[in-house]
Amino acid sequence: MGWSVDISVPDFPKAIICVAPHTSNWDFIMGELAIRSVGRKAGFMMKSSWFFFPLGYLLRAIGGVPVHRGKKKGSLVEEMVRRFNRADRLVVAIAPEGTRRRTDRWHTGFLRIAHEAHVPLCLAAIDYKEKHIQVRDVLETSGDITADLAYVKQFYSRFNGKYPEKFSTDEPQ
Repeated sequence: MGWSVDISVPDFPKAIICVAPHTSNWDFIMGELAIRSVGRKAGFMMKSSWFFFPLGYLLRAIGGVPVHRGKKKGSLVEEMVRRFNRADRLVVAIAPEGTRRRTDRWHTGFLRIAHEAHVPLCLAAIDYKEKHIQVRDVLETSGDITADLAYVKQFYSRFNGKYPEKFSTDEPQ
């Protein structure tokens, strides 16, 4: 397909993989192909509406974690921190935009989970213009969500989603 893959971060037993830009359902497929091409696996967080029968069984089997929107039963961040604390091995990919539509308001749960669970935050980029997927950088979160998010957005500002008009690293208005 003409794509190149550079996944050179250590094979951490526990980590969050921040994935951006997220502008298409193809991002999931490309990310799965990339991570598996180097013999690794990662779970992923996905909108709960995708976990319908029978697709839900498949998604859970390959590491899917449903994210419920709207009325929430408890904190997703707290639940994910508990999962990390109980697991010997857990790597989860999260798209901080939380949508395939253009948004300036990125979710911060991925930063909070990484910091509170004391796990590395790997920065994964899918660049459709360059046909390149990389996971080369690791951010040690500081606990300062505003500063960490600004760093992450700046990092991703040079990458191109499948639909570039749907990707923004701007600050919220």
